[in-house]
Amino acid sequence: MRTPQVVVVMGVAGTGKTTIGPLLAARLGIPYAEGDDFHPQANIDKMSAGVPLDDADRWPWLDAIGRWAHGRAGLGGVVSSSALKRSYRDRLRAAAPGIVFVHLTGDRKLIEDRMTQRQGHFMPTALLDSQFATLQPLEPDEAGVAVDVGGGPEEIAERAVRALDALPAASA
Repeated sequence: MRTPQVVVVMGVAGTGKTTIGPLLAARLGIPYAEGDDFHPQANIDKMSAGVPLDDADRWPWLDAIGRWAHGRAGLGGVVSSSALKRSYRDRLRAAAPGIVFVHLTGDRKLIEDRMTQRQGHFMPTALLDSQFATLQPLEPDEAGVAVDVGGGPEEIAERAVRALDALPAASA
């Protein structure tokens, strides 16, 4: 299996980015970085209060992830980031060309159910609608794959590995 330079595990809140990302990284034999750790405290405070982030909030966060991804060029890595809009993904690609996206997708009800069960996360379920409203799925010209989040974490991670492996060599 070839390893993409950097894989960004993306999707709306509650799709399992923080769960699937480390599993995917372990299968690929490359390090994982938690995208939430790149948020400035002001973003965390805003989301914790139930206020959606705007683009001005997201740019510094995306730039920090982009710097990490750039530093992993040629070494590989997996990082989680909602990367909901094409412009956000373009910004990440500008920082680290060759990034490949794994878009975790799923039924809104399933994602909401999973969000209500998780403990200790700052993102409230109330922001899920704003996440879906913002989401722009991967376009055909973007290097990446969509992976359904139905099933258990190991199954989802395995689907992601198979999907990445099926990408043309130029994409990965």
